Amino acid sequence: MSDPDTPPSARPLEGVVIADFSRVLAGPYATMLMADLGAEVIKVEGPGGDDTRSWVPPVRADGVSTYYTAINRNKKSIVLDFKNDDDRSTAQALARRADVVIENFKPGGLKRFGLDYGTVREENPAVIYCSISGFGSAEGASLPGYDLIVQAMSGLMSLTGDANGSPYRAGISVFDVMAGLHATIGILAALRHRDATGVGQHVETSLMASAMSGLVNQTTAYVAGGVVPHRMGNAHPSLFPYEPLPTADDDLIVTAGNNAQFRKLCEVLEIPEVADDPRFAENGDRTANREELRPLLVDRLKTNTAKHWFTKLNEVGVPNGPINTIGQGVEYAKELGLEPVATAGTGDRAVPVVRHPITFSATPARYDLAPPELGEHSDQIRAWLSAQTGAAQTAHANATTPKSSAPQEETR
Repeated sequence: MSDPDTPPSARPLEGVVIADFSRVLAGPYATMLMADLGAEVIKVEGPGGDDTRSWVPPVRADGVSTYYTAINRNKKSIVLDFKNDDDRSTAQALARRADVVIENFKPGGLKRFGLDYGTVREENPAVIYCSISGFGSAEGASLPGYDLIVQAMSGLMSLTGDANGSPYRAGISVFDVMAGLHATIGILAALRHRDATGVGQHVETSLMASAMSGLVNQTTAYVAGGVVPHRMGNAHPSLFPYEPLPTADDDLIVTAGNNAQFRKLCEVLEIPEVADDPRFAENGDRTANREELRPLLVDRLKTNTAKHWFTKLNEVGVPNGPINTIGQGVEYAKELGLEPVATAGTGDRAVPVVRHPITFSATPARYDLAPPELGEHSDQIRAWLSAQTGAAQTAHANATTPKSSAPQEETR
């Protein structure tokens, strides 16, 4: 374990100790992002390990789940069974020492182990304690927090899929990821507040709350406008063109979001008169008359390939792009110089990972540790906690020793 009391390095969260009692996606994603920025993240796992260790396929050549690999680099793993007295005491000691505790148990589920916010705060009043749940800690506390369920109950699935077809889930656990991001923002804000005041606090977020915020214009359409959005396939309720359109070979996403872009689109397609048509003069007109405008655009797009139009439209600044596979997306990111792939760990433990999404000019993200094996650092963490406890006891004894028996300064 590194000593959190050493001077900070070039990493912004150096010295911050995070006790990570979370599992699966939202919490581990949040702690990975903070670990990349220098935080010391101690991943606490039960004897069976994080569920994602067994979520296969796909797997790497070494048999490790790529799901687990995606969200657990730069962490250290300790196995603790909270039903075991010694292990429970170790978990409590870790929570006392941590700057941040993060958990995604069912609300109230850690109370019986003495690891709930109220109990932890008694001995660690400056702690930032972050709880992630599915539906919050009030009336939704008993509901299981699975992303697919939240996608359904929040309304997202009612927006996803063909207009005349069945609802679909998003291709990723989108609200788990959002909740992880919101947890990260909350923790960093709380740390900033603690730096200024010395006061810790309880930070809470949920997948459902993240959904309400993350659905942005769609939830606001209902909240502010009384409109219930509906499924429109790949079309946009407020913009046109803003969807895939067929070319001579593949579909091409075309997003002419303002009048200038629309005029340029028409000029490239050699139909400048369409931009002057009063039916399509403004975005609201184009959206209202999309069924009349679409065939005019498609007739021209079908005269050449998606690659041809991608090049021509980019030359004049009209946003567009092909529908790539994940592999094509990663390779294109490489072409753009985004360097989407990094290597976490060294030697035999080195593993390719997706790069941290934020670039810092002075405090770059790190990729020091590969995702840990189950319990890989158990002995190291226990030894560190034991040393921390001994140091704290010594400091307490020194602080309570009568002044008369304390060593005297030498007179010079």
